Amino acid sequence: MKAYLSLIRFPNLVLIVLSQALVQACLLVAGVNWGMVARPGFAALTLSTVLIAAAGYIINDYYDVKIDAINKPERMLVGKAIRRRRAMFAHLVLSTAGVVIGLALAIPVGLINMGAVLLLWGYSARLKKMLLVGNVVIALLSASMLLVVAVYDDALNKITLGYALFAFLISLIREIIKDMEDMKGDASFDCRTLPIVAGIRNTKLVLYPLVALFLAFLLVVVFHRRTALLFDSYMLLLVLLPSIWLVIKLARSDRRRDFAYLSNLNKFIMLTGILSMLLVG
Repeated sequence: MKAYLSLIRFPNLVLIVLSQALVQACLLVAGVNWGMVARPGFAALTLSTVLIAAAGYIINDYYDVKIDAINKPERMLVGKAIRRRRAMFAHLVLSTAGVVIGLALAIPVGLINMGAVLLLWGYSARLKKMLLVGNVVIALLSASMLLVVAVYDDALNKITLGYALFAFLISLIREIIKDMEDMKGDASFDCRTLPIVAGIRNTKLVLYPLVALFLAFLLVVVFHRRTALLFDSYMLLLVLLPSIWLVIKLARSDRRRDFAYLSNLNKFIMLTGILSMLLVG
């Protein structure tokens, strides 16, 4: 059981549930209304998202057996603790269940879920090896995880779109940093990721404008005339300052453990950014 929980990245699935619950409770109506989480269909919506995300993690590890043997042999599960055939079967079952549940809820949700399954398969099999394409795919999927909640409720608004943009940018930054961290294994199997094609130095030159765009976005949010002082203070302290620290550390980073630190810092920024939804109202 422990191996399977590690395979599906259980903590990441918990973050998905939390993120969608916060969108439902904090962004679709004024104020914070946890009663929205109990609305019919929301639990099924979140379950479908979690199933597809779990299936995505499985298929990624399935295709990455040889690469993971170099990048992270101590955390390798598929092919060791879990047979590849069982992993593929679990992926198919979870993906199918996620799409079927989505279609049962609403056609748009089902189509979004089906698109996510196809993109995750394509990402794992081929797209992640292509220059920037895989990075953008994962960033789009991160944004869609939030947007699908509003789509299901037919309540898409500017605030939800803003958080989707936040998720897209921070995910894109993190995916490029992860490619820097995994450069050794990726290079052994003809991957064409940005660090392999352009080198670490030039990859940083791509990251700096992306992070600058992200910081500019945060400043626009913080200094928006409709945001409350508590929200602004929270964003400055727990999202903007860590993002500035990320730039400083990025400039000094040149080893694998440095990039692993930056990847974890990105996770922290994403978490604090998502939790800021509690202060929107």
